[in-house]
Amino acid sequence: MGLFSFVGDIGNKIFGSGDDDAAEKIKANIEANNPGVDGLAVTYDDGTACLSGSCSSNEAKEKAILMAGNMAGVSAVDADGITVAQAQAAAAAPEAAAGAEAEPLFYTIESGDTLSKLAAKFLGDPMRYPEIFEANREVIVDPDKIFVGQVIRIPSV
Repeated sequence: MGLFSFVGDIGNKIFGSGDDDAAEKIKANIEANNPGVDGLAVTYDDGTACLSGSCSSNEAKEKAILMAGNMAGVSAVDADGITVAQAQAAAAAPEAAAGAEAEPLFYTIESGDTLSKLAAKFLGDPMRYPEIFEANREVIVDPDKIFVGQVIRIPSV
């Protein structure tokens, strides 16, 4: 999956500049709404959060990436250390087992965006906005409160 970029100066303010225990605060925040990552470990250096652990699905990995990246002070997330159980991932996405795993669709909220507009654009129907909300429950608390620069996942069509 590689390195994911985020807008470093917006998002949940979990830790401050020069905070020595930023990694622990990032980890605690992810674990508070655990998306399904076991043995989560976090390191943080100069705006980059590195995540490691194991999970049973790519969705859980993607949610952990978004939870870390949507924190003020985090400008990049490296999640190469999170492994996805191959049997579980293959059962959930047979094409992934064949080596054709699709990259997740991440979207950065822009001025004027609403979940309804995004549902119309990506899913073909504005009334499907609850699907986007459900796919991002860990980073969107209220479907009417998204913010410019926030990164979310767009569920598969």
